[in-house]
Amino acid sequence: MYMNSTANPLLSGIRILDLSRLLPGPFCTLYLAQLGAEVIKIEEPQGGDYARSLSPELFAQVNRGKKSVTLDLRKAGDVQLFHRMAEQCDVVLESFRPGVMDKLGCGYAALKALNPRLVYAALTGYGQTGPYRDRPGHDMNYCGYAGVLDQAGVAGGPPVLTNFQVADLAGGALTCAIGILAAVIGARASGQGTMVDVGMMDGTLAMQVVMLATLRGLGQPVARGEDMLSGGLPNYAIYECADGRHLALGSLEPKFFQSVCVLAGRPDLLKIPMAPGKAGEVLRGELAALFKSKTRDEWEALLAHEDSCASGILAPDEVLRNEQVQARGLVEISGGKPAFAMPIQFSTPRVQLDESPALGAHTGQVLAEFGLSRG
Repeated sequence: MYMNSTANPLLSGIRILDLSRLLPGPFCTLYLAQLGAEVIKIEEPQGGDYARSLSPELFAQVNRGKKSVTLDLRKAGDVQLFHRMAEQCDVVLESFRPGVMDKLGCGYAALKALNPRLVYAALTGYGQTGPYRDRPGHDMNYCGYAGVLDQAGVAGGPPVLTNFQVADLAGGALTCAIGILAAVIGARASGQGTMVDVGMMDGTLAMQVVMLATLRGLGQPVARGEDMLSGGLPNYAIYECADGRHLALGSLEPKFFQSVCVLAGRPDLLKIPMAPGKAGEVLRGELAALFKSKTRDEWEALLAHEDSCASGILAPDEVLRNEQVQARGLVEISGGKPAFAMPIQFSTPRVQLDESPALGAHTGQVLAEFGLSRG
């Protein structure tokens, strides 16, 4: 249940200076804000975060609960203000290419000298070292190098993109959040901060555990759409229903597949080999014909509440109305529009975030809180 917070948030007292833009960095600090950290978004005076103009709705979602301060780090006076703020903060997060912050006089070495307990997080595409460190990139580039795109798609088809930014959000933002939290805990214990170097390709590659298991087991990769969890098994696959919508059949264990066959009135299917590749084509054909006999919602009503691991595939608007989503309070209203709540449930109340800030809305207030002014 979503409640106003009356207890101290988990990250109460943690101050973060966030210089990141677009999606990965702001999503990282959104999670930290939802845990109670004070996130101060440092933006250029002219235009600010690019997402403000490129995708205002995306900006509004991932920058809730933050304070916007405008500083021009190409100006000595604003660099001095940033230094003074960093002296009083726990974390600095930036997402520039390696070396940019050093040229501005605001890199890790400079800030560490001012605040030894500071945690300095650099979230980039390829990390601070290696031959790719200076390359620009986006989610699809990191997914391509990490092998995700090679494995994404149906057997015999080309690689496909999804509307879930795997590298930006999972490989990058959440990996970085874990690194920041670990470093903050370490700094509180030792009094010494550290640099957190996160490459989005690195974090994405680390999640490719099934791909690596296949390589280790077979000595070679399996083609797109043919691995155990990517469509190779007929009992772990996606099937079209009578209304053109689709069902996710996740009956990986025999007991769940047996439940599906019995509930569907086709126990005879249990006699057909449940095998990968060509050996499973007979069963796959039978299942394809079976699921075409009812609509998605009819199959949902028949199977989803039983031990089947079968579920309908929902469209985005259906997701927001889903009974499980609503019961868990996963969607909240921000600025009159839906936004995602912190997905981790604690025994303490959730933090309730304000709407995303206007550019520079908190500059005077925040500088005053730090005992600073532009003079």
